[in-house]
Amino acid sequence: MPVPAARWPQQLKADTLQPVYLLVGEEMLVLEAADALRARARELGYTEREVLSVESGFDWDDLARAGAGMSLFASRRMLDLRLPTGKPGRDGSKALTAYCENPPPDTVLLVTCVTWSKKHEGAWSKALDKAGVQVVFWPPRPHEMPAWIGARLARHGIQAETAALSLLAERVEGNLLAAAQEVDKLALLHSGGRMDAATMESLVADSARYDIFRLSDAAFGGDAARALRVMRGLQAEGEELIPMLGWLVSQLQIALRLATAPDFAAQARAERLWQAREQLFRQALRRAPREHWQACLAQAARIDRMTKGREGGDPWREMQRLVARIADPRGARALASA
Repeated sequence: MPVPAARWPQQLKADTLQPVYLLVGEEMLVLEAADALRARARELGYTEREVLSVESGFDWDDLARAGAGMSLFASRRMLDLRLPTGKPGRDGSKALTAYCENPPPDTVLLVTCVTWSKKHEGAWSKALDKAGVQVVFWPPRPHEMPAWIGARLARHGIQAETAALSLLAERVEGNLLAAAQEVDKLALLHSGGRMDAATMESLVADSARYDIFRLSDAAFGGDAARALRVMRGLQAEGEELIPMLGWLVSQLQIALRLATAPDFAAQARAERLWQAREQLFRQALRRAPREHWQACLAQAARIDRMTKGREGGDPWREMQRLVARIADPRGARALASA
């Protein structure tokens, strides 16, 4: 049965677990929900866990074999099936549907998907939903971020004022991981009770500080205006150009290897990319062909020669053009001169 994400904590308080759980949506929220379910399962005696990771070449018969197998060490067990793409394919859909028609006793099947939309729904997800519980964890919208942060603070006994929540929401710029990290830090630094904006200001680091990681994420994410704003902020803060250029070159090299690889997914695994970064590069490669990334690397080489005095020109100005070019191949020149 579908369960709203807001009711998930209450769902975990049940004395018995459902035979099937389908947790999908925003990566960090799904992983947190799955961790909470695993912890509750251990409390209830599900001490054995088998992990099934669905990657290229995965044999869906493994699910049936795992379901039919006997537990060696415990009377209760969990099958932890990780389906990051949310697309099991024809064989996977059949295997999941068949499993849900007759779930094995004393076994919980947990299926997690960190890429999700209405297009991912199908007969298999409906079968899992019917056999157990489905929860979709959508990321909070910008106007929902203060309340989301407030709820996490409340779990630590901190009641933050509206102005304080708005301050933190503005600083983390919608980055859920950064927000979660700040909340954890506040829980250590603040003894609980009320928190006003002044206290929040004194305790919270500026998570929206301009840095090279946000620069590359904005550029490869196609947000040229923001990438250039971050770039200028870094320059104003006195950041050195060479380390910044080195990081961008490493990311461009990854983009080129992904663009030339016969199997994007396999290359992404070889690069050890997180799901979010894999999606970032996937989107970037849709905007431009292999030749574009080769040209960007050639431009980076010119900037390197400028910084060493081997070629004339303003390296910061050329760096702006490179950042704009990464983000928006077509409008790079106009954005760089803005």
